[in-house]
Amino acid sequence: MSAPTKSLGSRRLLTSFGPLLGLLLVCLLFAALRPATFISRDNFAIILQQTAVIGISALGMTLVIIAGGIDLSVGSIIGLTTVVIALLLQQHRPAWQALLGGVAAASLCGAFSGLLITRLRLLPFVVTLGMMGTLRGVAKGLAGEQPIYPDDTWINGLMSLGKTGLPGGVWLMLGLSAAVALLLRHTRFGRHVFAVGSNELTARLCGVPVERVKLLVYVLGAGFAGIGGVLQFSYLTCGDPTTGVGLELNIIAAVVIGGASLSGGQGTVAGTLVGALIMTVVANGCTKLGLANWVQEIVTGGIIILAVFLDFLRRRGAERD
Repeated sequence: MSAPTKSLGSRRLLTSFGPLLGLLLVCLLFAALRPATFISRDNFAIILQQTAVIGISALGMTLVIIAGGIDLSVGSIIGLTTVVIALLLQQHRPAWQALLGGVAAASLCGAFSGLLITRLRLLPFVVTLGMMGTLRGVAKGLAGEQPIYPDDTWINGLMSLGKTGLPGGVWLMLGLSAAVALLLRHTRFGRHVFAVGSNELTARLCGVPVERVKLLVYVLGAGFAGIGGVLQFSYLTCGDPTTGVGLELNIIAAVVIGGASLSGGQGTVAGTLVGALIMTVVANGCTKLGLANWVQEIVTGGIIILAVFLDFLRRRGAERD
């Protein structure tokens, strides 16, 4: 076997199993430091519960990043979704209508971003950065800059840790993960997403409807953030226009840690879930160690920098091959 072939095989192996190895090492670290509180069935259930919002939102971000895009507005979309759900429930709408209304509002935000990117040829970073501030302002305006507490409905139970097992939000995350994995692996749209992210010009020459694919990717990405917002509403039991601030960084980091490339054309659902778990386990472990919030923020920021650095190494290795 030649040296380039060995290098390519080693990189693929690292990309495939590196995130899982990282998760194992992080778990072993906190298990060694705090065995009494970290290693327990209840704590693992809490970790999965706390992963659900990031995990579901990261599924949509996976599609966006594989297609070569980025969406910095997902944290604001999550906050806006909680406010829309709370307002609809205050109007005595059925819970299912409030849920669908929240997700629909989120999807419309993604459609608007997608249209600006595909029709006006604006940079995704600039568009979604602007949307991040705009949607946060809209959420605060709709809520009157304060949390909204509607009457309890079955939505509030989606993130409850009952005696019967995991919260419904965790099962929803696993079900949606399977659906997105099948979408990427076994559908024409999935192949088009990878093609657009790998080389947009080549994809266009091969007949791929690039603009349509990119628009749909942003709609789906925002829609998944909306579903994450539903779970966030359930967790908070209120519509909070300030929730989700900075969450977009954790979501993007989860996708990149999981093996996706910020340059597009690469990523997996399994890797994204592992990346989301790493982010949650680190936050949970820091809490168990009694670290101050500012220390946790430094650790989280360090993980994000590490994720970007790993993506740089993967891209440099690919260019050399």
